[in-house]
Amino acid sequence: MFDYHVTESGFGADIGFEKFWNVKCRYSGLKPHVSVLTSTIRALKMHGGGPKVVAGLALPEEYTKENVELVEKGCVNMVHHINTIRKAGINPVVCINCFHTDTDDEIEAVRKAAEAAGARCAKSTHWAHGGEGALEFADAVIDACNEESEFKHLYPLEMKLRERVETIAREVYGADGVSWTPDAEAKAKMLEGDSKYDDYATMMVKTHLSLSHDPALKGVPKGWTLPIRDVMIYSGAKFLCPCAGTISLMPGTCSNPAFRRVDVDVDTGKVKGLF
Repeated sequence: MFDYHVTESGFGADIGFEKFWNVKCRYSGLKPHVSVLTSTIRALKMHGGGPKVVAGLALPEEYTKENVELVEKGCVNMVHHINTIRKAGINPVVCINCFHTDTDDEIEAVRKAAEAAGARCAKSTHWAHGGEGALEFADAVIDACNEESEFKHLYPLEMKLRERVETIAREVYGADGVSWTPDAEAKAKMLEGDSKYDDYATMMVKTHLSLSHDPALKGVPKGWTLPIRDVMIYSGAKFLCPCAGTISLMPGTCSNPAFRRVDVDVDTGKVKGLF
């Protein structure tokens, strides 16, 4: 019904996008032209070796003052995500979600790295300026939509569970391989041997704070193995969920999520309650 359809896949290209690419698009028949990779200067500084951010405490000055070197080091993480999107045959567009503490040189460092990796890149100041601040970004998305894309899935439906996990770990996360606990491997073998699970989707479960299973490993970790400790079965949704590392399983929102405070002012027509 519209010229452009936008959907959100969540977290990074290693988590949300991988599921969108290999599960949602497969079952819906969608073939997207463009994938937007949202980046912030602060996140890239963290992936470049910046200090740990602790909830409730003030941000370390590395995140509020110019530090181009940290940004450049952290761009390897962004480039990894760009390459993941390109493996799907989709045109990547990097959106630099700008904050008032970001400097021109920091933004230019991100733009340079993104374009060198084959992605369009645009800064967006929608946080400060609303829709008008996102016009450069919107134009970049439109340009990318006008290019041909060659969408393809990472693995065929016929591929067995353990081989799927191995493929995702190597091609998307950058792991050297996968290790299974005895119980997890026994369950995987059982699932592979039962034809009723042949059409179940593979939904990986791991931290979104790192390409690896370890939230503390930033940037693009090298020389690591993805540990699978369990495979959860959701027969209603037809999901098989291999669990990597010690990630906790819990609801995605708190008891009073922020969306309840978002509304449109009937007098002005403006959105309120976002911040």
